[in-house]
Amino acid sequence: MDTRRLYSFIKIIDAGSITRAADILHIAQPALSQQLSALEAQFGQQLVIRSKRGVAPTDAGRTLYRHAQLILRQMDLAQAAVSVSGRAPAGGVSVGLAPYSLGAALALPLLKSVRERYPDILLHINENFGGVISEAIMTGRMDMAFIYGAGPLRGVQFEPLRTEDLFLIGAPGSAAPPGEGEGDGEGEGDGEGEVSLEELKDVPLLLPSRIHTIRQVVDAAFQQASLRPNVVGEVESALTLVNAVSADLGATVLPWSAARAILDVRSLSVRRIVNPVIQVKLSLVTSDNQPLSEPALAVHDLFLEHITAFDGSPGAN
Repeated sequence: MDTRRLYSFIKIIDAGSITRAADILHIAQPALSQQLSALEAQFGQQLVIRSKRGVAPTDAGRTLYRHAQLILRQMDLAQAAVSVSGRAPAGGVSVGLAPYSLGAALALPLLKSVRERYPDILLHINENFGGVISEAIMTGRMDMAFIYGAGPLRGVQFEPLRTEDLFLIGAPGSAAPPGEGEGDGEGEGDGEGEVSLEELKDVPLLLPSRIHTIRQVVDAAFQQASLRPNVVGEVESALTLVNAVSADLGATVLPWSAARAILDVRSLSVRRIVNPVIQVKLSLVTSDNQPLSEPALAVHDLFLEHITAFDGSPGAN
């Protein structure tokens, strides 16, 4: 198998056009078309559908596209491993972190420890939704990720690490009802107050969209209680959420670890949701069909160190 043909095939699918792919690869279009024809002959399958608008992969083409990405990724890892054999781990490592999760609290410490211990590792941190991250791991574009959920998911291996309660976080004196131990100004920002789900039904909430696990868990809890959340805004940006909650435009729902990482919880009202308690699970996920490279293994171990050392209890500094 000529890996150059696989690389060219990936570029054709990504570009959606043989002409555009030829420009990107700086080769003649007839030569690129010949490479594609050679691949189709080798596999005995039509790999793309040609039209005036460009090309689109067939079912066989989509299958080859996924495997081609994995093969080329493995080739890159093999080359990197051989080149640094006997030396300290070196190379690129890609880590995904679910937004509004403990990952927000771990990103900076992880980056710092990688730079200190493994200066030849280039760490790439990407915050995105679990579904997007899982697909990136399955296709070999990402080494590992810390996301909500505990699986199972085909092609991805879940390593459950934490289960966290959800908290209502809002500006002091906001429309949110006072929880147990509150009402006199004490308990604000210390995570010790509680609020029932029933009390939340009229609270203006700022939540991520329904694609996010936190939103799905919150919606499910309200539905099971025959209640409807009063969602006044869907916010995907952590910076916007921070400013909106601080300006008392609404309250939000987060695990304590995430709230502590992105919000000034000392100046906010933080209450654990009870009756029922709402929880989310966090897992470290890796590919189920390809091993981690040496630098990725080093980052994986560092990540576990930070998870173990992290104090996620309310009130922790």
